[in-house]
Amino acid sequence: MVVFFRRVVTLYDSLEQLWEQRRTERFAANVLIVSFITSLALIELARQGLLPEPIARLQPKNHYYAINTALTMLLGLEVFGLVFSLAKSVSVSVGKQFEILSLILLRHSFKEIVHFNEPLVWEKALQPVLYMLANAGGGLSIFLLLGVYYMLQHHRAITRDKEAAADFIAVKKSISLVLLLIFLIIGTIDGLRYLTGNATNDFFALFYTILVFSDVLVVLVSLRYSSSYPVVFRNSGFAVATVLIRLALTAPPYYSVLLGIGSMVFAIGITFAYNRFEDRSMQASLHI
Repeated sequence: MVVFFRRVVTLYDSLEQLWEQRRTERFAANVLIVSFITSLALIELARQGLLPEPIARLQPKNHYYAINTALTMLLGLEVFGLVFSLAKSVSVSVGKQFEILSLILLRHSFKEIVHFNEPLVWEKALQPVLYMLANAGGGLSIFLLLGVYYMLQHHRAITRDKEAAADFIAVKKSISLVLLLIFLIIGTIDGLRYLTGNATNDFFALFYTILVFSDVLVVLVSLRYSSSYPVVFRNSGFAVATVLIRLALTAPPYYSVLLGIGSMVFAIGITFAYNRFEDRSMQASLHI
């Protein structure tokens, strides 16, 4: 078992180092740029009837869809990065999930643009504009609240035993690699469905559903290393925040924004309460 976890840690560290290289970031950015321009070109060719019928049938006829394609790919990259944050502290992982939620709300805002006609007809655009403002405002609110959330983080270790802490990190890295494999499988299946003209899954909602189970698993695993009440409550509370994020992704317009902001406020409350509880516990121990 020890040898297995050593191999897992080595594999994880190698993949994380590759992912965080500046060269990888530039490559990913270039892929996004090329994909956006290619999507625009294919849409225009389809509008002009210059593509073969099987390909043209898969192409939307509204140029705004190119924005949605680029943002979807950007979110895919962010989710890929989220997988690597899971092996860090629980608070960092939750913060990364809220970062992605804010980007998803902005993506939803851009998705409303596809309902605009070319040229724009305001009588038909009023409702999409309201949805667009709500989603953009929700993304901005979460962005601002994330500043408060990160400011409150103290990043205390759940155990002072260095060997136990290393084991806990190794387990979280194992979970991260499993999630990475699931991410690739879901992405491949959705990609094949799209290319064959079949309906795709709601990738981000599906992946967040899986994250709910992984967060609960991390909470249960953490009990092996610390069963103190504040740690258990904090980690369980963060798992609830993940559930609220999942609900926000599939809720109707306006409700999704309220759920997203509410989950962010809840996570801040959990962090504030945990810090106060730990500070008082430390003060009490000093007076013994």
